[in-house]
Amino acid sequence: MPRYVALVLLAACSTHEPPPWEAYEPWSDAWVLAHAETYVGDREARRDAMEASLTNPENLYGQARLGAYGLREGGWDALPEWQPRVEPLTDAHVDALVAGERPARPTTPFWNEETPTTWDEWSALGERVFFELPLRDEALWEPVVRDAALAARVGLVKDGDSWPGLVWVASVDGGATVGITCALCHVGVREGALEVGRARRELDYGVAQIESAERRGVTLDPVTRGRFESWGPGRADVIEDVADTPIAIPDLWGLREQRLLTQAGTLTHGDPMALAIRQETQYVQANRGRTRPPRVLMFALAVFLYDLRTPPAREVSDAAAAARGEATFRRECVRCHALSNGAGGLVSTAEVGTNPELGDGSARGTGGYRPSPLLRVVDAAPYLHHGAVESLSSLLSATRDEPGHDYGVGLAEDEKADLLVYLGGL
Repeated sequence: MPRYVALVLLAACSTHEPPPWEAYEPWSDAWVLAHAETYVGDREARRDAMEASLTNPENLYGQARLGAYGLREGGWDALPEWQPRVEPLTDAHVDALVAGERPARPTTPFWNEETPTTWDEWSALGERVFFELPLRDEALWEPVVRDAALAARVGLVKDGDSWPGLVWVASVDGGATVGITCALCHVGVREGALEVGRARRELDYGVAQIESAERRGVTLDPVTRGRFESWGPGRADVIEDVADTPIAIPDLWGLREQRLLTQAGTLTHGDPMALAIRQETQYVQANRGRTRPPRVLMFALAVFLYDLRTPPAREVSDAAAAARGEATFRRECVRCHALSNGAGGLVSTAEVGTNPELGDGSARGTGGYRPSPLLRVVDAAPYLHHGAVESLSSLLSATRDEPGHDYGVGLAEDEKADLLVYLGGL
C-alpha cells in the first residue's frame, strides 16, 4: 500500500503525523493546496503517488515511470532542473524570421523561484505555465508561422500580436527557436472567441509536420507522410509505441471531478499529486529526457487546471424535450457517465466496441476506455477517443460507418431527438 495512503487509513491508531490534507474536505481548494509541500519536497510520497496512479503498471507508460521516477538514486529526479528563458512568440519574432533573421535569444528566467502561498497565487503562476512554459523546443513551427496562410490552415490562432501555444525559447542546446506550450492544443475557438481549456480541434499537427518538412527541404518517406496525413484536425499521436494511434484532443474542464486521466484511463486521479506527476513526467519525456521542470511549476499548473471555469452552457430551446431527454439519459447513459462532469469509470474495450488499438495497446492500454466528460459536449465534435464520429446525431445513428458505442442507437427517433436537446444544454 502506498505510504501516504496508509497514513490516511491508519491515522487514528498511528504514531505518525497525519497527512496535512486530512483536515480538509476532499477536492476543496484547501485540500488540494495541502498536497503542495508533500509533492514538491517528499520523494517517497511522490513515488507512492505515482505508483498509485498507474491504472495498468504493465503498459509502456507505467513501465517507463516505474523505472525512472522517484528513485532513490538516478532516474528522472537526477536530471538538471530546467529554468527556461522564454518570451511569447509575437509578430516581431515572425517578421524577423520572414526576413531571414534570428530573433535574440531570451535571457530572462521564466520564474523568480518564489513558491506561492495562496490559491490565487498558485493559479496565476499555473496560468503562466499553461501559456508560456515550453513542453519542448519545436523548430518545425518556424516555417509554418512564416506563412500566414499555412498558419491559418493548420489551426494556429492569434491573440493580439501573439500566438497562443507558441513561445520563443532559449533551447537546451544553446540556440533559440519556437517552443510549444499547453495552450497550443488546449486553447480553442468558439464563435470567434478564444476559450481556455477548449480543445483546439482545428489544429492539424500532421499537415504542419508535412508542410514544415517540405519548406526545410526534408523528404518524408511515404509511410511517415501517410501517417501524418491520416491524423486530421484535432488529433495527434503522442503514444510511446510504434503503432499509429492518433487520439482526439480533449477539453480540460471539470478535471477536479475527473477520476481517470487520458482517453484510455491510463492514470487514476486520486489526488492532485497524480495530476502534477502526470504533467512533470510529460515535460520530461517531451523534452527528450534532457531536463526536468521545477515541481513548483507543475503543481501550479495542476491548480490552474482545477481552476478553469467551464464556459456557459447553451440555452435549451425546448424545456419539455430536455426534461424527457434527461429521463432517457438517466435510464440509458448514466451507468457509464455517472460523475458530475459526465465522465465515469473505465469501460472495457469489448463493451465499448470502438477501435480497441489504444485501449488494448501496449503503450497506454488499460483494457478499456474512459467515458468522456459531457461538459459542453454539443461543441466537442468529433466524438469518441479517436475523434471518428462527426456529430452527436451520428453517434446515435444506426447507419454510421464507425463501429462501437452502440449505446442509444436503438432508441426511438423521438427519444433520440429529446436526448440531443438535453445534451445540448450540458
